[in-house]
Amino acid sequence: MSYALSQKSTFQRSGLLGIVIAVHVGVLLLVLAAKTIAPQIMEMPLIVDLLPAPEIEAPPEAKPLPVAAPTPVKPQPRPRPQPKEMPAPVLETTQSTAPAEHAPVAPPVIETPPPPPAPPAVTQARFDADYLRNPPPPYPPLARRMGEEGKVVLRVAVTPQGSASEVQIHTSSGSTRLDESAQKTVRNWKFIPAKQGDTAVSSWVLVPIIFKLEQ
Repeated sequence: MSYALSQKSTFQRSGLLGIVIAVHVGVLLLVLAAKTIAPQIMEMPLIVDLLPAPEIEAPPEAKPLPVAAPTPVKPQPRPRPQPKEMPAPVLETTQSTAPAEHAPVAPPVIETPPPPPAPPAVTQARFDADYLRNPPPPYPPLARRMGEEGKVVLRVAVTPQGSASEVQIHTSSGSTRLDESAQKTVRNWKFIPAKQGDTAVSSWVLVPIIFKLEQ
């Protein structure tokens, strides 16, 4: 009994194995058949029709124009020579659309008065006239003992009456005693006043005084 079962199972396995092999063979055949069958493409012939070239019309020939017969030219009489005239002067004229401007009116002439006469010259004041008799300043005793010497220049304001209204020390002698002696003396001097023309005027004058010891 067991032997029969084993034969039966062996037979079934053989049958199944055959079916599997048959299926594989069938699939392989289908694959090979698919590769061998290639699509056939029909080649269509290319047909080209050649059209004839268009005819080019030749341009019409130009016809010669009719030539007119020349008309006879009548000789013209020569003009008689006329006497030469002097050329007239040519005037250049211009035209403008702008309105004409009025001629400028000259301003009235104003007569300027003549300039005033120049003022008369001024003569400077003087102090060295002999008739004035102006005394020299005294030599201070202390300055003499100390041997002081020098030159003092005084600036004096002279009035129209010829007197000294102000005496200033313009340049000092270096000694106060000499400067004060000269300043005190010149304050009492008489002067010839400065004049502008014939009129006496006030002015300033420089008065130099030298102090020097006798050897």
